[in-house]
Amino acid sequence: MKGVPVLKRRLGSEPSVGKLGRSHMNTSESNADVNRRDFLKTGSLAALMSALGGIPITGAEPGKLADGTPPPPKVDPNYKEKPLGPPVSFGVIGLGMQGREILTQLAKLPNAPVAGICDTYKSSMKRASETAPKAERYEDYRALLDNKNVQAVVIATPTFLHKELTLAALQAGKHVYLEVPLAHSVDDARAIALAAQAIPARQIFQAGLQFRANPQHHHVLKFFRTGACGKTSAASSQFNKKQSWRRASPNAERERALNWRLYQETTLGLVGEIGINPVDCTSWFLNALPVAVTGFGSTLLWQDDRQTPDTVQAVFEYAGGVRQIFASTLTSSFGGEQQTFLGSDASILIRDNRAWMFKEADSPLLGWEVYARKDDILNEQGIALVANATKILAQGKKPAEAASDLDSPLKYALDKFVEHINDGTVPTAGWQAGFEATVTAIKASEAVAKNTRIVLEPGWFLV
Repeated sequence: MKGVPVLKRRLGSEPSVGKLGRSHMNTSESNADVNRRDFLKTGSLAALMSALGGIPITGAEPGKLADGTPPPPKVDPNYKEKPLGPPVSFGVIGLGMQGREILTQLAKLPNAPVAGICDTYKSSMKRASETAPKAERYEDYRALLDNKNVQAVVIATPTFLHKELTLAALQAGKHVYLEVPLAHSVDDARAIALAAQAIPARQIFQAGLQFRANPQHHHVLKFFRTGACGKTSAASSQFNKKQSWRRASPNAERERALNWRLYQETTLGLVGEIGINPVDCTSWFLNALPVAVTGFGSTLLWQDDRQTPDTVQAVFEYAGGVRQIFASTLTSSFGGEQQTFLGSDASILIRDNRAWMFKEADSPLLGWEVYARKDDILNEQGIALVANATKILAQGKKPAEAASDLDSPLKYALDKFVEHINDGTVPTAGWQAGFEATVTAIKASEAVAKNTRIVLEPGWFLV
């Protein structure tokens, strides 16, 4: 992926890219919500350096090499990765662009063999078989669900088809990873959430809110929750990519099916299919649900029979006056994909699965900045926030290599899904977070379609 491209989706589809109130946070999330003093107090200087992925840029002469440079990081002989769990066999339903990307990422996991693939379109099945040559092929999803060798199912069909498939998979006792948004309507999303809520404890349901499993976003969250940014004032995210979203087929019926993202009865458009992940990320970071959304949409370049605009903006309002702006266009690729969080002491930029903190001139000294790697970004000096740096350093690699070692958020989300299945733990991106993110996306899509403001009633988020 390179940021959010992995958010492309479904059965001949492309994009997809959450939400959680404080009462829904699990223990691991609440532990991240520490204050600045505790953050500095709980770790050694070496641990902080590893977490930041940096090396001292100032320091005493005795700690330097003959040429005056800091010594390279030492390999930690006590570092141990979490043991690999037993294999979990997968079935993938929906073999469009997102389904094939899912197969590609599953192939990178050492314990996620694909036992079955399913699609009603033979051409999609044939292309997917190149990535999963040992998988059984099915045109009927019910036959795949009858396969006892399939333990977990990933559903990557168009959004409006999710409900029937998900309910059937849960009823069949399968672990389910469902792409987001969960559904095309609030009623369908609530039906899915209710079904997922009722499954046995050891059966796992995970919504495809990729950023909630991404080490880079978790790493940034730690700094965000320490208060290092000061008073949060605003957030923004964007997805700009020049493409029509239209796909061609000699068969008129098939062409309509391939282009489900262009019609209101089958899609939530840019703000719903793409924006759901970055919008969820802000709500996750803020521990809050938005209270209103104002949408704007226009078709400015791709003049055809599409019903969904090729350019959108949505303003999400949170209690206390913080607003998040999501902007996306299919008319230009300038700026690509990124997220920003603005604060009175510092701001954070997440781009291409890398992140930086930019401090204000009058912000207080936190202590660890002098040990962090600095990069020149947008005529500013950004403090590199490198995820998985401890692991990278333990392997004897240079800190600068840590960012390039990160995989796509989709791979991390699928890997976390396997981990939850083996451990029997509840996903951070469970049915509750998935439902809240989907309701937000649905209402944002409505606001964009009507170019209006919608107050988000608390009752809409109740299952």
